[in-house]
Amino acid sequence: MRGLTPLPLEPFYLLFYIRTLSARRPGILPGMNVRNKNISGTRIKKMREQLGLSQDQLSGRLAKLGITIDRAGISKIETGIRSIYDFELKALAKILNVSADWLLGGNK
Repeated sequence: MRGLTPLPLEPFYLLFYIRTLSARRPGILPGMNVRNKNISGTRIKKMREQLGLSQDQLSGRLAKLGITIDRAGISKIETGIRSIYDFELKALAKILNVSADWLLGGNK
């Protein structure tokens, strides 16, 4: 190992600082806060449960409309981790028998 110089530790300290800072103040750095990427997740979950559908069943109904979101994706949408596209929102509104506006926070 002669002749090799050790790597500087500055990148490690910078990464540690970024992780520590973002953990204490979520959202302070762009892209670091993964929560609340959609506002419709709680309403989707509410209507899915009212209809007695599992996440897997909802995923299957979406597949029949040509929308591919697996059970894990539905879970992420409902918890606000994953955002949804406009065409997905439209399909979800159709399946859940509500308006897209209501899923976005408006009135039924």
